[in-house]
Amino acid sequence: MVETKIMVVEDEVIVARTIANQLTQLGYTVVDMAASGPAAIAKATDKHPDLILMDIFLKGSMDGVKAASEIRSQLDVPIIFLTAYADDDTLQRAKATLPMGYIVKPFNESELRVAIELALFKHRMEQELRANRAYLSTLLNSMHDGVIATDAQGQVTFMNPAAETLTGWRETEAFGQPITEVFQLVNEITGEAIANPVQHVLAHNDVRYLEDFTALVGRNGDRTPIGAIVAKTNNSPKLCKKNRNSTSSKLNL
Repeated sequence: MVETKIMVVEDEVIVARTIANQLTQLGYTVVDMAASGPAAIAKATDKHPDLILMDIFLKGSMDGVKAASEIRSQLDVPIIFLTAYADDDTLQRAKATLPMGYIVKPFNESELRVAIELALFKHRMEQELRANRAYLSTLLNSMHDGVIATDAQGQVTFMNPAAETLTGWRETEAFGQPITEVFQLVNEITGEAIANPVQHVLAHNDVRYLEDFTALVGRNGDRTPIGAIVAKTNNSPKLCKKNRNSTSSKLNL
């Protein structure tokens, strides 16, 4: 069994010791205890626990919410708040620190174990998701193929460098813009506008292929002959565009 290191932040000594004993009985390792916000920050930075149990109401000028906020700004550690009562304002402040859960006092060992295991599981899933996103972002940004992503409303949410080159739009400028603004098509022979395929895919949830002799109108007005496939993944459209004059220029949306 992998050792799980937990820090307890509680200003009532008897309560803190009781919680520590419960954690030990459950098989967790209590790496330290703190009775104030500043002490919690210092000890968390020093001990790097796997999880922190944080009482919302601590004596002194720094309560548990403020201490949790400071810790989260420095460490990627899940925090569970302990409280017997909290008003709406305090709860809203607590939510802003992205806690992994709440335990209402008094609680038993079973409730404590469930809250801890759920928090640890959720934290692992979030770490994996961030790692996968970082890997995917690195992969897409290094591709010679252009990639554009949109949300379900057809607004641009991502562009890689190759897509920026093809469209003439920078990602920061295109973000939040309708895809119809960034991705404009015409028939390269007649010059007539072609309906944006993303709108069709959003409405019908299918796959569309661009017809021959389709050109992309860049932001500066230049036209680039392309071929494209538009599909929907995870409720968002995805478009593949390829510059027919180059085997290395392709745009996925």
